[in-house]
Amino acid sequence: MRVYFAPCGIGLGHVGRVMPIARKLQKEHCDVAFSTYLDGMRYVEHEKFPLMKAPPIGFKVKPDGSIDFRQTVANPGPFFASFTLLKQVCAELKFIGGFEPDIVVSDSRISSLLAARLLGIPRICILNQFQVIVPRRRRLLHLARFADSIALTLVGKMWTSGNVVLIPDFPSPYTVSVGNLNIPKSYRKNVSLVGPILEVRPDELDSKDRLRRKLELPVDKPTIFVPISGPIKEKAFLTGLMRNILLEFPEDFEIVMSLGYPDDDSRPTRYGNVTIFNWIPNRFQYLKACDIVVARAGHGTITQAMCYGKPMILVPTPSHTEQINNAKQAQDLGVARVLLQENLNKQDLLKNVKQALTIENTKKVEMIQQEVLHYDGVKEVARAMRQLAEK
Repeated sequence: MRVYFAPCGIGLGHVGRVMPIARKLQKEHCDVAFSTYLDGMRYVEHEKFPLMKAPPIGFKVKPDGSIDFRQTVANPGPFFASFTLLKQVCAELKFIGGFEPDIVVSDSRISSLLAARLLGIPRICILNQFQVIVPRRRRLLHLARFADSIALTLVGKMWTSGNVVLIPDFPSPYTVSVGNLNIPKSYRKNVSLVGPILEVRPDELDSKDRLRRKLELPVDKPTIFVPISGPIKEKAFLTGLMRNILLEFPEDFEIVMSLGYPDDDSRPTRYGNVTIFNWIPNRFQYLKACDIVVARAGHGTITQAMCYGKPMILVPTPSHTEQINNAKQAQDLGVARVLLQENLNKQDLLKNVKQALTIENTKKVEMIQQEVLHYDGVKEVARAMRQLAEK
């Protein structure tokens, strides 16, 4: 079987989500190729998969990492944005036609779905945000509502038209992206929640104590794991802010921070009780070995921490409606506490970390872990691909 993966290249989350499936298929002697852009290219190149470099598409970011909706709308503007999408579709037609896959797997990319449809190739769409939601600012409220309605009609149709749509999230009542899944009834017949896509499941690793000894983490104090995710410009502000705060944290905590740069040196820098990596290739070992996660509110980060039974402190990207909805749902489920970036300081972070590590809270998180571990997105996506290929 020949499989063509086309994940969104903004940040590492979309490429990272399909990477476990690609590795599984490669072990089964399937031919695999990728098409992506921006940050996603660095990740694919790091993993040494065949790569087609697609024309980039993205959004404008303010200095604090928040999405600049006004500048995104004005530059490149609707005409040039449509032109960029057309360039992507043309590139995908060329790439897919050259690779001749049996299946095209898109993660949150419309261009590859359109190209595969034109070429008559079966396609699977993976996504956790069905509708692009414009930030709700008072002066932009009417524009936001108009954009939402247009997006739901046009983009929703593109996601589902003739495609198998798989959402890598838990079924109710533990669905993390529920605030981003406003799916009209007419589209739901093609949509399935399959569970998160985990590269490594907790039971495949050593015990927490063994991992701590292996990773040279102390066993007599809590370990805080801080994986910084997102596009480079979006996470730069939080990286500097978090580094300054954590360097002042008391010695009662051990802190491991990953900056999320896959093509950089993975050797760490040590500052007292704080260890900083540019990239952690064995991040799931640290996820199991730690006691709490402090991170952005990305969908993959939250679902992974839930599967590993770790309480979270989430700092959603300002004006990033998907992350804000994710964070709210995680807080409502009782697995996370939310701190807004504009209010982030040492005192509040330390207070929330201590509250999240109480016995009562950790037991609740571990109870939810036992419920959500029943779902295996990798198996479900692989099963859907085989069924589609057989047809």
